[in-house]
Amino acid sequence: MTEPLAFRGTDEAEAHALDANDPLATYRDRFHIPLQENAQQEARPVHYFCGNSLGLQPTAVRGYVEQELDDWRDLAVHAHFKGKTPWYSYHEVFEESGARLVGAKPGEVVMMNSLTVNLHLLMVSFYRPTADRYKILIENAAFPSDNYAVRSQIAFHGNDPADGVLIARPREGCRTIETDDILEIIETQGHEIALVMLGGVSYFTGQFFDLAKITAAAKAKGCAVGFDLAHAAGNLPLKLHEWGADFAAWCSYKYLNAGPGGIAGCFVHEDHASRVDLPRFAGWWGNDPSQRFKMHLMEDFVPHRVAEGWQLSNPSILSMAPLRASLDMFEEVGMDRLREKSLRLTGYLEHLLNAHGGSYEIITPLNAAERGCQLSIRITERAREVVDTLDQRGCVCDFREPDIMRVAPVPLYNSYYDVWVLASILGAHS
Repeated sequence: MTEPLAFRGTDEAEAHALDANDPLATYRDRFHIPLQENAQQEARPVHYFCGNSLGLQPTAVRGYVEQELDDWRDLAVHAHFKGKTPWYSYHEVFEESGARLVGAKPGEVVMMNSLTVNLHLLMVSFYRPTADRYKILIENAAFPSDNYAVRSQIAFHGNDPADGVLIARPREGCRTIETDDILEIIETQGHEIALVMLGGVSYFTGQFFDLAKITAAAKAKGCAVGFDLAHAAGNLPLKLHEWGADFAAWCSYKYLNAGPGGIAGCFVHEDHASRVDLPRFAGWWGNDPSQRFKMHLMEDFVPHRVAEGWQLSNPSILSMAPLRASLDMFEEVGMDRLREKSLRLTGYLEHLLNAHGGSYEIITPLNAAERGCQLSIRITERAREVVDTLDQRGCVCDFREPDIMRVAPVPLYNSYYDVWVLASILGAHS
């Protein structure tokens, strides 16, 4: 991977020059960019920086979804086996692309359910508390759903969440968490920790945790390891199999552009996928495919010995179709090239903010290796006014009270000019 560009200036011409030399620039044309209505002039595309909340719609989505609607109309139940992409095996189209997305082996990834549902299903198997080892380690300011999920799991097993949740926190005066501090908690309290479950990338600060080091330290202490990759999948290259994580789950409506409530993803390391002794909540489609249609003849659940063995139901076809349209592009480009452009876009934004100066502070790590697409910016004066101004000028960002704006330049569809406009407005408002 090449080093981020050394940016020369802050003028608009440089932004256009960077776009002209961007080898991935044409992918922007494969997304629908919303238009901002303006009474004084014709509608123009917005500058969209909210891909960390909801990715834009790929232009190919409609065709994929309409194909399934056509098959439903024309074939009805026979589309399970005679459709253009048979519904019975539809989830299998992600076996290779889903594995490449997160650095897994084929068979270790399945697309199913929603993110928090998957986390609960996986914790049934991998959070196995005992009298002495029952705690779960999470990060400070974890996404609320993760926090609720782990606390409810601890309570379900008869323990007090106030005692059972360990939280890795930033040092005094800091916004992000030092890896050494996470490792120290694991080293000193690992004998009490049943599960280490962190977000791969903090939704709030944009910090990318050192998942390789954390996994190795936790496994050495006998802890199970799982990750919520909602803000990491499709954002950064991942190596889940190599790192040895036990499980992971992610949504697909952020960087993966699969639409609101899109089908989620699930990783189970091959070391566990063939284990029939692991407890799990069982359901149809998680069973051995050779037994699937024996129905009443097979009362006992025989799990499929891959990640698909954690499925509960037949695939949600109309949710999977948009993900296919998006992953086609990820397959064409590859995560390494996306990461290269991401480093440059985010580095360009940092460069412009530093050059303009003003009443804001980047709270995301300045080390590019410790962040993905997102920069979280603390606006130190008149935060709501600044965000309203950006919105009026066509910059769509995410604001978290009282003063944090999350900005995500996404390499598949954001341009350097998008970044230049945002930074110019911020600079002029300071």
